[in-house]
Amino acid sequence: MTTGDNGSEIRELAGKRALVTGGSRGIGAAVVRQFLDAGAEVLTTARSGTGTVPEGAVFVAADLRTRAGAQAVAEAAQEALGGVDILVNNAGGARPFPNALAIPDEEWQDQLDLNYLASVRLDSLLTPGMRARRSGAVVHVSTAAVTTSAPPFLHYTAAKAALENYSRGLALELAPFGVRVNAVSPGRTATPGGEATRKQWASLREGPGQDNTAPPLGRDGRPDDIANAVLFLVSDRASWLTGRNLTVDGGEFPAG
Repeated sequence: MTTGDNGSEIRELAGKRALVTGGSRGIGAAVVRQFLDAGAEVLTTARSGTGTVPEGAVFVAADLRTRAGAQAVAEAAQEALGGVDILVNNAGGARPFPNALAIPDEEWQDQLDLNYLASVRLDSLLTPGMRARRSGAVVHVSTAAVTTSAPPFLHYTAAKAALENYSRGLALELAPFGVRVNAVSPGRTATPGGEATRKQWASLREGPGQDNTAPPLGRDGRPDDIANAVLFLVSDRASWLTGRNLTVDGGEFPAG
């Protein structure tokens, strides 16, 4: 929320209808809260409700790893909101393995379905409406760890790398119709899911646990740090940005 010249509050997403996936906790919940504060109507989804969905958002339980799940969410958004102006594909996750060769086929497929194809499916269902209205914004949440390709998470980072490539291509396709597509790549962020994953990784490693050295800015990210970037990208302040990937990592993964 910003303040106008006369001191009045400007709710920059007033009148906008937003769908945020994975919005029951962590980064997704922070995005939902910021969107609500900015005046948007918000529908969010996760595989199950956890009691932490921000008040004021419409919630629907769905498994986005399947086409049927994505279809159910798109239909729920149409019914509850009458359409979608903003789509944030945030749902995702990872489970580490001892090494890349230990990752079974079914886990590769699961990661592709959750971290890549879920976004593709929802985009295919919801961006045609944006295109017809010649207005809309899509954000894909990736990961700054794409640059490291750590073997225990290779299935995850490979899926996110595919998501980033696809995001750039979709941006080019939809730009002539006034629809902007961008990505946000968080670094290490203090979320329940992230903490659980780091503990799993530490338990797989021989010797000392995972290096917990803070990023150069001196702390782990907070969900609101990432949500701030998402809010900026879907707002009119970013009206001339598309096909970009905004890394928000406290300097953890410096550009080469």
